[in-house]
Amino acid sequence: MFKQTYLASAILLALASQATYAAEAEATQSPQAEETAQPSSGGKAQNNNEEMEIIQVQGIRGSLNKAVELKRQNIQVVDAIVAEDIGKFPDNNVVEALQRVTGVQVTDRASGEANVVSIRGLTDVTTTVNGRQIFTATGRSVAIADIPAALLGSVEVFKTRSSSQVASGIAGQIDIRTHKPFDFEDSKVSVAAKGIYSDQPDTIDPNFSALASNRWDTSIGEVGALVNVSYIRTNYKDESVSPGASYPYFVEDGSRILTGWNVGSAHGIDTSEGATIDGKEYLLARDAMFGNILEGERERPAFNISLQWAPNDSSEYTFEAFYNGYRNESFNSMLFSFVDSPANWQQVIQDGIEVYDGTNVVKSRTAYNAYNFTSGDHSKASTDSYVFALGGKWDITDEFQLRSEVVYQQSTYENEFTAMRGDATVYGVAIDANADDGIPSWSYLDNPDTVLDESDMTNPDLWQTADFFDNGSKDEGDSLSWTMDGSLYVDYAIFTKVQFGARYEKRTATNFSRSVSSAKKIAYADLDPSMYMVTSGFFEGRANVPDSWAVINGYNLYKNRSEFEKIWGFEARKLQLMKTFDISEQAWAGYLMADFDTEVFGKRLDGQMGVRYEGTKADMDFFDNDAKDANGNVYTAISSDTTDSSKLLPSLVMRYWLTDDFVARFAYTETIRQPAFADLNSFTYYVPDLSKTNYGSANGGNPDLEPVTSKNYDFTLEYYFGNGNSIYGTYFRRDIDGLVYNSLSTTLYDYDGDGVDETYILSRPGNTSNGKLTGFELGAVYFPDGLPSLLDGLGTQLSATLLNSSQDIPEYNTGTGERIGVTTRDMFGVSDESYSAVLIYDKDFFSARMSYTWRSEFLNSYDAPNFAMPRGIYRKPEQSLDFQLSYNISDDLVVSFDATNLLDDVYQEYYEDSTLFNRTNNIFTRTFALGVRYSF
Repeated sequence: MFKQTYLASAILLALASQATYAAEAEATQSPQAEETAQPSSGGKAQNNNEEMEIIQVQGIRGSLNKAVELKRQNIQVVDAIVAEDIGKFPDNNVVEALQRVTGVQVTDRASGEANVVSIRGLTDVTTTVNGRQIFTATGRSVAIADIPAALLGSVEVFKTRSSSQVASGIAGQIDIRTHKPFDFEDSKVSVAAKGIYSDQPDTIDPNFSALASNRWDTSIGEVGALVNVSYIRTNYKDESVSPGASYPYFVEDGSRILTGWNVGSAHGIDTSEGATIDGKEYLLARDAMFGNILEGERERPAFNISLQWAPNDSSEYTFEAFYNGYRNESFNSMLFSFVDSPANWQQVIQDGIEVYDGTNVVKSRTAYNAYNFTSGDHSKASTDSYVFALGGKWDITDEFQLRSEVVYQQSTYENEFTAMRGDATVYGVAIDANADDGIPSWSYLDNPDTVLDESDMTNPDLWQTADFFDNGSKDEGDSLSWTMDGSLYVDYAIFTKVQFGARYEKRTATNFSRSVSSAKKIAYADLDPSMYMVTSGFFEGRANVPDSWAVINGYNLYKNRSEFEKIWGFEARKLQLMKTFDISEQAWAGYLMADFDTEVFGKRLDGQMGVRYEGTKADMDFFDNDAKDANGNVYTAISSDTTDSSKLLPSLVMRYWLTDDFVARFAYTETIRQPAFADLNSFTYYVPDLSKTNYGSANGGNPDLEPVTSKNYDFTLEYYFGNGNSIYGTYFRRDIDGLVYNSLSTTLYDYDGDGVDETYILSRPGNTSNGKLTGFELGAVYFPDGLPSLLDGLGTQLSATLLNSSQDIPEYNTGTGERIGVTTRDMFGVSDESYSAVLIYDKDFFSARMSYTWRSEFLNSYDAPNFAMPRGIYRKPEQSLDFQLSYNISDDLVVSFDATNLLDDVYQEYYEDSTLFNRTNNIFTRTFALGVRYSF
C-alpha cells in the first residue's frame, strides 16, 4: 500500500512531464514518430513526409523542448533523452543518464559506473539500436552500458508497445538512435575528448569520440556518408566488507548443526531466544567475516558507419555497420575468515557471547582456532559485436509506402578466470557482526604460545597455497533477420492509416566452457616473491577491519598459469573448452495495425489498434562433458530437444484531446519474454561444497519452459504549456504470468569419483511464479518566464515513480522436492518509491545541471539455498548526486566539467532484518571529468 507521504510528494511533483523521446534535429525523426503524423478527423490522407514542429533552442533546454514536443506527438507512452549537441550526451554513461527518466530506476553502481536499468521496477528491458533488436553472444539482450554515449543522438524509452515494434521485453523497450548523414543539412565534423579522474583507483582515463559526415548531390541522386568512432578506458576500484552466512550452532558445544532444520527457507529459521533443534538449544551465528578489493581496467571501443542514397524523391537506401567492443581485466583480492570453529568453546563462553535482545542471533564473540583464506582472483573478458544492416524505403504512391531491411549480427564473448587461495589457521578472531549501522568489524588476536605473529595478515610466513581454479568460457551467437513494413493512408470511416509487416530471424547460440580445480600446499616462502603481494588501505578506514593482507598476485598467476597447471596436476582434457550447448532458433512475426481519428463528445479521439503474432521454434543440443558410464569412465553425453511457442499480442492505444494542450492517453498492450538459452538445458551440473556448508550446489535447466507474458494497462494525463513546459501523471498496471523461478531439492552425486555420494541442493527453473505491479508516475519540465536577467534560463526537471508490487514465490522441501507452500512478497528489483530532481541553468554560452536521484529499499535477489538466515537480499535506499557544466568559448568550441557519485555513500544490503542480518557494504568510485568538444 502506498504511504501517506506520497501525497505531499505527488503535490510537489505534479509539475510533471518527463523530458524524453528524442531527436538531434527535426531530420532525426524515428519511424515510430513518423507513424504519429495523423490527418485530422475525416480529412484526406496526408503526405508521409509531414514533420512535427520542433522548437529550435540550443543547450539543455533545447534538448528538453524537443523531448517534450515529441512525447506530445507520439501516440505511444514514450520518454527519452536527447543529446544537446553532437558528441554531447548528458552523462559519461547512458545508464546514468536514464536514471532521470520518469519510471526508470538504476542500480549496481559497480566497476566505476551504473550498470542495470529497470523500467517501472522490471529489469527485462529489450534494447534496440535504430529499431533493430540486438544481443550479446548467447544472450537475449545487450548491456546498455556497453554502448558508448558518444555515439548516440537520443535514447527513447517505450513503456507501451505498438504492434509494429518487437514484443520482447516485458518491462519496456529502450531504443538507441545513432546519427545518419541525412540528419544534417550539409557537412558536419565533431571531435570530443575527456580526461576522467576516478578517485578510488587514483587514475585519469581517456574518453574520445569523433564524427565526420557529409552529403552530396550527384548524377545518381543524393549521397551521404557518416563515420562515428568512440573509445573509452576506465580504471575502477570497488571495496566491500561483509559478515558471512548464518548457521545454527549448539549452545552446549558450539558445533555447527548440519541436519534437523529447513535449509533454504524463504524467511530463515526461528530466531527466538531459547529456540531448539531436535530438543537442543541453538544460537544463530555468522560463519565468516570477509573483505574484497576489486580493481580493474575496462575498455570500450566502438564505431558506427552510415551510408545513405536517395536516387529520387520517392526512395532512399541505407547501409549501416555498428560495432561495440568490450575489454575488461580485473583482480579481486579477498580475505576470508571462518569464525565457526567450536575449538576452545569454554573460553568462548568465558569471553562472552553477545546476542541481540530477545533473540538467539549472535552479534559479537571471539572465535578460536579460526581457519582463514585469501584468494587472488584474476579475470579477463572480451566482447566483439557487429551489426550490419541494409535497407530501403519507397513511396509507391503518395498514400502507400514500403520499407524493408536485412540485418546480420555476430557477437562473441570470451572469459578466462584464474584464482588461487592461500590458507592459514590463526589463534583467534574477535568479531562484531554489526558494529556500525550494518558494517561488521573483526580483528586478530596474538597467540601467546608462539613467536609467529598470527595477528599480522601481511606476514607471508603465515600462509600456504590451497585451491587453484582455472575456468574459461566462450559464447558465440549470430543472427540473420529480414523485416518488411508497409503503411497505407486511407480515408475510410474513422480509419486514417493501415500498417502491416513481417519479420523473420534465424539465430544460433553456442556455449563452450571449461572448469578445473585442485588443492596443493606450498608455503609462500617457497614461491617466487612475485607470486604474492600485500594489499593495503582496505575500506579507507571506514570500518574496524584488517586493512591489509598477503594474497596471491592474480596478474602473475594468470601469466604463469601453465606452470601452475602442471604443478597442480590438472587433467589436460579439463583445460580444453568443451561445448555445453548448441541452439538454432527460428522466430517469425507479423502484425496488422490501424490508426484512427474521430470525435467523441466534440473532442478529438485518435490512436492505434493492432495485433502482432510472435512464434519461435528452437532445435537444441546440450552436452554433459562429465557424464560417467557404469564403470566410472568419463564421457560426453548429448541431449537433444525441440521447443516451440506462439502468441497473439493485441494492442490498443488512444489519445483523447481534452484541449489542444491537455491530452489523456489509454493503452492496453501485451509483451513477452523468451526463455534464456541456458535455462533450457536438461542436464545437471555439480559444484562441490567449497564453503563447508554440508551441501554442494547443482544446477540444471528445463526444456519445457514457456515464455513469460505480461498484460499492460496505462492511463496518462498530460498538460503542455508555455515554451516547452509540461506536467503529467500516469497510472499503470502489469499482470505477469509464468515468471521463471527455481525449484529446490536435494540429490546425491559422486563428484570426485571416490565411490561415496555427496549431497547437493539441486535448482531447476520453471514457470512457477506470477507477479503484479501497479504504480503512478509523476513528472515535470518547467522553465519559468519573466525571471530577472540573471535568473533567466533557470529551470527544473522533476519526476517521481510510486510502485506497489507482489510476486508469488513457491516454497519447496529441499529434501523431497515437494512444493510445500507459496510466499508472496515484493517483486525483485522494485523500489516502492524513486525520485529525481534536476536543477538546470541554461544561458546562450553557459549551461549547468545538478541531478539528484533517490530510490527506496528493494528486494534485489535470493541468496543460495544453503543457509539459515532469510534468503531475500534487500538493498538499502540508494541515492546519487551528479553535476554537469559546459561553457561555449565560441560557437564551435565547448569545454565541459562532469562529476558523478558525489555523495560517496556506502551502498548496503541486508537479509530481511537489517539489524539481525546485515550483509554487504560497498564503496564505489567517484569520477570527475574535464572535456573539450570542437565541431564545425
